[in-house]
Amino acid sequence: METELLGPILLEDRKEALFRVLWGGEVDAIEPSACVAISKGSFVLKTAVRQLAEYLAGRRKTFDVPLLPDGTPFQQQVWHALQEIPYGMTLSYGQVAKRIGNEKAVRAVGGACGRNAIPIFIPCHRVIGASGKLTGFACGLDVKERLLALENVR
Repeated sequence: METELLGPILLEDRKEALFRVLWGGEVDAIEPSACVAISKGSFVLKTAVRQLAEYLAGRRKTFDVPLLPDGTPFQQQVWHALQEIPYGMTLSYGQVAKRIGNEKAVRAVGGACGRNAIPIFIPCHRVIGASGKLTGFACGLDVKERLLALENVR
């Protein structure tokens, strides 16, 4: 899938759920043989591609694709909390830490955000620094800024 906002994107499914989203340089690093498996066109992938296109066109605010994030119990807890951040809203890493009941885990929340393999669907781009500034995003702060602008976050 190619998008104007993000460039080339690859989606991978496993066990009838979305497992990974790659874009930009990550897509270029994929072995060609892996692309066949990634782009096999399952129902989950077709649904995810459609919903992502709708999101990027400003016509979708939530996703209902089944997700299969691979991580530790703590990371899973953080990713679940991220999915509860509404479209057009942001939280600080500290606020996410408080939401999961571990207010001292601010850096660990940042680490979990950085290991999120299903960005956008698990909206780690909606997590910002305590000062309100954009901080850390595995796909680059310019992409984070564009995603937040798409959602009209100021």
